[in-house]
Amino acid sequence: MHAILSSEPCDNPRSLNRDTRTQVVIVGAGPAGLMLGHLLHLAGIDSVILETRPEDYVIDRVRAGVLEQGTVDLLNTTGVGDRLRAEGLRHEGIHIAFSGRRHRIDFAELTGGRAITVYGQNEVVKDLIAARVATGRPLVFEVDGVRLDALTSTRPTVHFRQHGDLQTIACDFVAGCDGFHGVCRPSIPANDLRVYEREYPFAWLGILADAPPSSDELVYSLHERGFALFSMRSPSVTRLYLQCSPDEDLAAWSDDRIWEELGTRLGTDEGWRPNEGRITQKSVTPMRSFVAEPMRYWRLFLAGDAAHIVPPTGAKGLNLAMSDVSRLADALARFFQAGDSSRLDSYSDSALRRAWRAQRFSWWMTSMLHRSLEDTAFDYKRQLAELDYVVSSRAAMTSLAENYVGQPFD
Repeated sequence: MHAILSSEPCDNPRSLNRDTRTQVVIVGAGPAGLMLGHLLHLAGIDSVILETRPEDYVIDRVRAGVLEQGTVDLLNTTGVGDRLRAEGLRHEGIHIAFSGRRHRIDFAELTGGRAITVYGQNEVVKDLIAARVATGRPLVFEVDGVRLDALTSTRPTVHFRQHGDLQTIACDFVAGCDGFHGVCRPSIPANDLRVYEREYPFAWLGILADAPPSSDELVYSLHERGFALFSMRSPSVTRLYLQCSPDEDLAAWSDDRIWEELGTRLGTDEGWRPNEGRITQKSVTPMRSFVAEPMRYWRLFLAGDAAHIVPPTGAKGLNLAMSDVSRLADALARFFQAGDSSRLDSYSDSALRRAWRAQRFSWWMTSMLHRSLEDTAFDYKRQLAELDYVVSSRAAMTSLAENYVGQPFD
């Protein structure tokens, strides 16, 4: 058992002394790393959060915007849900559109009142950064050359440069929350890690538009020309997606072409279609599934995108990360407060069980709603038949609803 170090805030939380000692080093200041740091603070556990990117970049990057009930509950119960409650858009269902019609699936009715909330990941990050700053605990941006050492010992170290100066942090544990391209997962020897992945033959062309949402809830659509999704970020901003090629040339997509294609794929026989407005952002996001096993290597624990990536169709990425760090924070608290390592020992198996369930659901949603170049007329008819079953069977709708709103965090 390790003694808990002082929980007093440091003099300058944006900078560190040349040699620092803490209990947990968190690599990555996305939602996973920031939430883990917040949960550890509430448990009286010291941590340092390191991030290679500038703070503005971390805040401004547009990512997920659909929060499961468990994520909403976590933010609220840990005291960082004020803006979420004021500005988040609670949705008690979604629409699935095909063959010119929209069909509503009532999540709340099917799951005993559980729902999703639309609240951008960048807003979650803002709230968590504000909470971290308020604690005075270290949150250091724009570090480089991060390197992990002595992970198999009881005193791992993390080396990095800040403003050109080499610094070292000694710690008890390292939490790898630095995403798919981070340094933490590659720090695990290849012989101790197994990777499972699938790349999909399509991507999403996503836009943000200054247009009030024309639907109160998300609309997932399958059309002969491909998938489309209607979503939103606020009462005045719409978020929309089109299935496209992974190597799509954004320059070939004028605003007029985008709106025409969205109208074609999303429009219904009843006359519904998305409102148009000024497009403020365009991007192409390739789609992949990825899982690394195990999520623990001695004193290093992986969480979020460092361990798993899911296609965005099932809205699981951010929520999986929040589940991971909720579980990891509890395990670390038990270790530091009572010398109990059982939850640390079971962390990887428990987290992977939830991750694989999310992979299954995300793959199912993706395969049901996207068209591949290899698909035939038979495949399209089969997809329509599956969608017809989903929206007409209470059992099928319940399964979709339970997976979409997510199971409670454990």
